[in-house]
Amino acid sequence: MNTPQSPQFSSADFLRQHIQSILNFYEPHVIAPDGGFHQCFLDDGSVYDPQMRHLVSSTRFVFNYATAYRFHGNEQHREWAVAGFKYLQDVHRQPSGCYAWVIENGQVTDGRAMAYGHAFVMLAAASCVQAGIKEASDTIDEVWNFMEENFWDSEGRAYADELDSELEVLDPYRGQNANMHSCEALLAAYQATGQARYLERAQLLAQRFAVELAAINDGLIWEHYDTNWQLDMQYNIDKPDDLFKPWGFQPGHQVEWTKLLLTLNQESPNPVWVQRAAQLFDAAMTKGWDDQYGGLVYGFAPDGSFSDAHKYFWVHAEAFAAAWRLHKLTGESRYLDDYNRLWEYSWQHLIDHKHGAWFRIRTREGAAVDNQKSPPGKTDYHTMGACWDVLTQQ
Repeated sequence: MNTPQSPQFSSADFLRQHIQSILNFYEPHVIAPDGGFHQCFLDDGSVYDPQMRHLVSSTRFVFNYATAYRFHGNEQHREWAVAGFKYLQDVHRQPSGCYAWVIENGQVTDGRAMAYGHAFVMLAAASCVQAGIKEASDTIDEVWNFMEENFWDSEGRAYADELDSELEVLDPYRGQNANMHSCEALLAAYQATGQARYLERAQLLAQRFAVELAAINDGLIWEHYDTNWQLDMQYNIDKPDDLFKPWGFQPGHQVEWTKLLLTLNQESPNPVWVQRAAQLFDAAMTKGWDDQYGGLVYGFAPDGSFSDAHKYFWVHAEAFAAAWRLHKLTGESRYLDDYNRLWEYSWQHLIDHKHGAWFRIRTREGAAVDNQKSPPGKTDYHTMGACWDVLTQQ
């Protein structure tokens, strides 16, 4: 693959063009004739499983098109966001108020209630409201109430993770990932509605995970906990590459929290958020950067060794957005250097210059792993979201 000459990565024109190139990759096949969005794309943009509808992709595509409309004004994107939101309500949403995790051939094949998934329903609804799609506003409140009733652990000051499809049995697992994305969704809900409870809950989650629980691990955020919010260092120890619950410290999650903390600081300034944001970012870049082959690894173990040295698209996208925010806030050139080296690695190894969008995963050395550009869960929400985030900070 011939790699074009590197552009000026901080240029607003480049960022807008790059977003458009990602939108162009999905556009020919993303709308499914039987409802919702196609969610399984090969490298060339063809669809390999037209019947799969995963809640994470269904919600992230709504975010993508609502936000694209908000930033760029293409009426088609508004229509797609509305149609995608309707699919969430008509198909994913169950009579109990739960949004089913997986739909196949129009039927629920995994009806579990996942806090992670419901956080993305809230984010999708908030993104619609921000784009002027007012009919989504009630869903923000409904999801808040559902999560409050079914997931909120007032003593632990965090959300539990998973309920069975009957909403009767709460899994004993507790994790930071669902809470991190809940913080993201709550911030968006606050920005969409102005309701203080969303900002207050986002602040509480940030304090809990980025300050209190991180203090147990020398300031780093661990992924897994037991029912009493004690560290579980063994959970998925044999699965450092798990898609939603990987073992090890995740550089990508340290930098995602960096971005969230700096977003919180914009809404309600707090020097603790800025301090912790910088510490998390610096740790991720120091411990997670692969000096031999370049790029950030997926995970590293408590002893500092790489637990999974693959290079994931979303890790680099979240990292460059975090680096840009830190540079703009502090004025320090080292963060601009980080921004550019993250982009440069991505430009060379993670971006598909032939077909468009980003490859999901590469080997440590930068080679292809498979030909699945965008399996369930991807949608390039991270990559476009990071570009949009940089654009808001220019």
